[in-house]
Amino acid sequence: MISKLLLAVQENYFKAVHTNVSSEKMKKLGQLYYDIRGGLSAAKTPEEYGAFPYDPYSHTPNHSGAQQPGMTGQVKEEILTRFGELGCTVAHGCIRFEPYLLKRSEFLTTKQVFKYYDVFHQKRKLTILENQLAYTFCQVPVIYTLSDKDNHILLELSDGSKVELDGNVLDEKQSNPIFNRNGKIVKIEVFIQNNNLTIS
Repeated sequence: MISKLLLAVQENYFKAVHTNVSSEKMKKLGQLYYDIRGGLSAAKTPEEYGAFPYDPYSHTPNHSGAQQPGMTGQVKEEILTRFGELGCTVAHGCIRFEPYLLKRSEFLTTKQVFKYYDVFHQKRKLTILENQLAYTFCQVPVIYTLSDKDNHILLELSDGSKVELDGNVLDEKQSNPIFNRNGKIVKIEVFIQNNNLTIS
C-alpha cells in the first residue's frame, strides 16, 4: 500500500510542476515524497522491518496454490516511481527528461565506471564523471550532467557524429530509433540546469 501512496504523491507532484505551484510548496511535497519512500522495506534493515519485507503472494486460497503474486504490483510501482524520479517519461511518442524530483545527492562526487548491455547484447563501459548520473532506457545509456547552462541534449550516433538539441525533449523522429532499439543512437547526454533540482 505504501508504494501506491508513493506513486499517488509523485503523480500529484508532477501535476503541481505543470500548474506553476510555488517552489516552497514543491520542495515540501518533494520532501514528503521521500519521507514516504523511506517507509518502504528497501530503505529498512530486516531488524527494522521484520523478517521478510513483502508477502510474495496476495491471493492464496485454502483449496489451491498461489493464484497471483502480490509483489508484481509493488515491483511495477517501484519501476514507475523510479523512472518518475529520473524524470524519464514518454508522451505522444516523444521521450522527455524532466528530473524535477531527482535528488542532487544521486549525482556522483567522483568518477566511476558504468557497465551496461547495449541493444546488440554487447557488454559496454562508460566513465561517468563527477556531477553526472547514468542509467539506460531501452538499452541506450542516458547520462545526466549538471550544468550552469540551459537544458539541452547531446545525442551520440552510431557513425560517431553528435547532434545537439535545445530543451529536454526528443521528438518522435529522434525517439523512434531508441524505441526500435536499432542502434542508431548509442548515447544520450542530458544537460540539466543546477537550479532545476530543488531536492538535496
